[in-house]
Amino acid sequence: MESTLKRRLQEDMKLALRAQDKPRLSVIRMILAEIKQVEVDRRVDLENADIYKILNKMIKQSDEAVAQYRQAGRDDLMEKECQAEVVIRDYLPAPLEEKALDDLISQAIERVGAASIKDMGKVIAELRQSHQGLDMGGMVSTRVKERLSSL
Repeated sequence: MESTLKRRLQEDMKLALRAQDKPRLSVIRMILAEIKQVEVDRRVDLENADIYKILNKMIKQSDEAVAQYRQAGRDDLMEKECQAEVVIRDYLPAPLEEKALDDLISQAIERVGAASIKDMGKVIAELRQSHQGLDMGGMVSTRVKERLSSL
């Protein structure tokens, strides 16, 4: 079964083709190529959660490229990479507000019955499973750690 996110990307690619939006089309093709590469390597159809992981990886790579371009004084390439990052972020869930994130963490702590910092892995795993596409970067793990330390 094909994921809804992959279908959305394919439809958006057709729209970008019709609109002759070459920068957006290029980024969407790059995303679809990355998805296809992983599907071929694993011999499976990817679900939305797997595609979110790919998109988050692409965002991190883009951030690193922007930093390198800035350091090298290549503003033209930096601008192009920033535009690509905006397109990629269009396909990720919106970032959570602090209050919403705290509520999710509280619910996850209750569900797994976390009692100490030793249960951090269980809480993060519960958050990953229940909220696909949520970037589990430093902010989420830091918040979970703070909450578990205060128990």
